[in-house]
Amino acid sequence: MKVYAGMDPRLNLTEVIGHARRVEALGYDGLHVAETIHDPFGVALLVAEHTSRITVRTSVALAFTRSPTLTAYAAWDLSKFSQGRFELGLGTQIRQNIEDRYGMPFSDDPVGQLRDYVGAVRAIFSAFRTGEQPSYGSRHYRISRMQPYFNPGPDDTTVTPAIYLGGVQRAACALAGEIADGLVTHPTNSNPPYLETTCRPALADGAARVDRDLQGDGFELVIGTQIIAGSSPEALQAERERQRRLLAFLYSTPAYRPTLQLYGWGDLGQQLQALVRNGQWDDLSSVLSDQVIDTLVPCGTFAELPELLCERFGGLGDGIVASPPADPEDDEAFAEVVAALQAAP
Repeated sequence: MKVYAGMDPRLNLTEVIGHARRVEALGYDGLHVAETIHDPFGVALLVAEHTSRITVRTSVALAFTRSPTLTAYAAWDLSKFSQGRFELGLGTQIRQNIEDRYGMPFSDDPVGQLRDYVGAVRAIFSAFRTGEQPSYGSRHYRISRMQPYFNPGPDDTTVTPAIYLGGVQRAACALAGEIADGLVTHPTNSNPPYLETTCRPALADGAARVDRDLQGDGFELVIGTQIIAGSSPEALQAERERQRRLLAFLYSTPAYRPTLQLYGWGDLGQQLQALVRNGQWDDLSSVLSDQVIDTLVPCGTFAELPELLCERFGGLGDGIVASPPADPEDDEAFAEVVAALQAAP
């Protein structure tokens, strides 16, 4: 199993460099770069510059906030710069964030638009490789102009970036099975029942549309689970409280509720959403009980974590996100966790 690290989104750019070096030294296979308060491609460039081995993957960059051509330029440059270590993760985000945070239009057909977006990016990659004009037309995008002055090709040496998708709902997972190189599940929807009843069947349905063998194509399902871990029971409890409010905020988003609904906790999501709408941020953590956290999120000491994660997710994915602890003093112990997970079948 491949093991990927995440990153505290509030690290400043100088701190990103130290985190990237630390992740590589811990033996991880790769580092996921989210789009939160920094541009993910700028952060990915820093990570690529200060590492030499790990995969650098946006997880995920938001498709609908930028043109396919701008995304293709950034991804191509990052792949060339990193000698093929960059992978492009794309996602849609929710309507409110696209419209009200980014000031961009949100489609009435987000899954269809994402399909067309990926098609456009790949057409531009092909133009970069061959040096020829792109020719791509769909409902949402038309890309037909790339004069030699603006085309970095012909270039047959740069590794064409793999494209991963992030998704929660069944239609998004099916799209990944049909057209993507991999899928990264959302932290709120990485629970085994969700993977078994929604995610994996949808991937299979999408692959069947195009008669695709996901295993033969090297498709990677990365389980983007939250993990609560500590070096001791006391540290574990402190980490549980640190993450409680974040988890409550995430589950307040209606699009992220499928796992809550699987457990019959749909009312909890509505309650959390009402608190957010009323600006009662300090009350969020009081609503998310220990029972909910223990059910939805793997919790264990470093010594317990490898067996816990293997029992929970064995056979359900090809990779997993298990970010390093906040305190670098724990790195020696956590490097053993990473190695044990990598050795798992």
